[in-house]
Amino acid sequence: MDLSQFRREYLKGGLSRAELNHDPLLQFSDWFAQARDTEIADPTAMVLATVGSSGRPSQRTVLLKYFDQKGFVFFTNFESRKAVEIAGNAQVSLLFVWLQLERQVIINGVASKISVAESAKYFMSRPKESQMAAWVSSQSHPLTSKQILLQKFQEMKTKIGEGKVPLPSFWGGYRVKPLEIEFWQGGQNRLHDRFLYTRDEGENSWCINRLAP
Repeated sequence: MDLSQFRREYLKGGLSRAELNHDPLLQFSDWFAQARDTEIADPTAMVLATVGSSGRPSQRTVLLKYFDQKGFVFFTNFESRKAVEIAGNAQVSLLFVWLQLERQVIINGVASKISVAESAKYFMSRPKESQMAAWVSSQSHPLTSKQILLQKFQEMKTKIGEGKVPLPSFWGGYRVKPLEIEFWQGGQNRLHDRFLYTRDEGENSWCINRLAP
């Protein structure tokens, strides 16, 4: 299938150095608020890239649950492929794509587990069905049939009843501490605007460079 003529111009506007916040976390917060207010479907969706022991990369979409000056947090099963790969190589990359705004944000950093207390706080905020689903899914592992998964879920519902669902020991959150953050704004004639924030050696401030599109 030839897709060479499948194209469009990016006309939402440019991005100048003067518009950027000195702090990339504040810049991300501004862009995220705009994505949320634009009613983009799943503005928290981000592609998480990890690398396995063979050197082969893998990607999947996860949901950002919160962020602050310490980094970007998502949750998963600690026995999943992503978790196994992070255990072997904590260097990861996150990608947000907000096509309606013609924007991308790329975050390269180091992932580490958050505390059990922090994971528990988020876990208890989830719908009860989602809490139980965390228990019955052996994430990333082979599954004989969907029916088996549904049966396990029903058994879990019966077992728990009206009681509380405990936090699984194999489930929790990761925080990605950013080392680089790139903001990409689509531009006319493919002359996009790209700005890369990198931490200085002291990690207390950021250096900003414009990149060629």
